[in-house]
Amino acid sequence: MSVKVSESTGYGPNTQMSLFGYIMAGVLVIVLLPLLPVLAVVWVLWKVFVSDEELEHSFETWRREADRASTDLLEADDDAEGEEDETDEDAAEDA
Repeated sequence: MSVKVSESTGYGPNTQMSLFGYIMAGVLVIVLLPLLPVLAVVWVLWKVFVSDEELEHSFETWRREADRASTDLLEADDDAEGEEDETDEDAAEDA
């Protein structure tokens, strides 16, 4: 029996590699399927006891952070303009 998988030439499908992939996927499904109820119980317990924060979409967070960043920039610009005006007034008073 040969244990060598033929090398793909790139011109067509490699049936041996495809078959190996399908077999491995089937084995993984058969092995992991019994774990599905355990994972479901763990997920429910996590949601009930650990996860206290509200779930929000990342787009909402991004919008809120983007709005805050733009208002922070506007406030920084306003502060900088206010300081420039004060220096101009001080210079005019000194003259």
